[in-house]
Amino acid sequence: MPDAALNTRTHDAGPASDWVRRWTHLLPNGAAVLDVACGYGRHMKWFAQNGHSVTGLDRSVSAIEAAGAFGQSVLADVESKPWPLIENGQVRQFDAVVVTNYLWRPLFPIILQSLSLGGVLIYETFAQGNETVGKPSRPEFLLQPGELLQAFKELHVIAFEDGFLENPPRFVQRIAAVRINPQTALDQVPQHHALDMRQSR
Repeated sequence: MPDAALNTRTHDAGPASDWVRRWTHLLPNGAAVLDVACGYGRHMKWFAQNGHSVTGLDRSVSAIEAAGAFGQSVLADVESKPWPLIENGQVRQFDAVVVTNYLWRPLFPIILQSLSLGGVLIYETFAQGNETVGKPSRPEFLLQPGELLQAFKELHVIAFEDGFLENPPRFVQRIAAVRINPQTALDQVPQHHALDMRQSR
C-alpha cells in the first residue's frame, strides 16, 4: 500500500527526529525505551548512543534485522496480531515510548499501558493538511486537530505542537508527555521538566 500507516522510507537509518532529540533529556539515565514502528532503527540508535536500553517493534523483516544492531528488535504486525510484549499476563512497561511517522489508533491504549509511572511519551506523526503536500494523504493516517492531546489526556503534557514544517514539507502533530499518578499528583512536589535540553546539562 503506497499510502500505508507505516511508510518504511520514513523510518530509515537517517538522523533522529528533532522532536525526539529535543525531549530525550526527560528520560532518566539508563531508561528502558520502546520504539513502536522502529523501522531501521534511527531512534533506537539515538537512544542507545545516549546510554538507554532500547526495544524496537516493526513488521518489516529487513528493518528489524537492521534495527537489531541497536537493541532488542521484535518482528511483529501489531495491526493484525496480539501485542507481543506481555510479561506475566501484563503489558510490559517502559520508561519511555517513542512513536514517529506512524499512526494506528487502536494502539493508543496499549501505548498508555506500556508507560511506567513517570514514563515519557514522545510521539510525532502526520496530521490533517498533509494531504495538500504529499503522502500519507488518507484521512485514517492523519491526526485530527488536537487528537494526540485527547488520546493521551491522562498524561501530564510537557509540550504539544500541531502545524506545518518546511523541510521536507509536511503537516505534523507531536507531543511530549509524562505519566503521573493522578491520585497523588496534587500532593507531589512539581517535577522540573526542563523545556530546553540546554537547561538540563
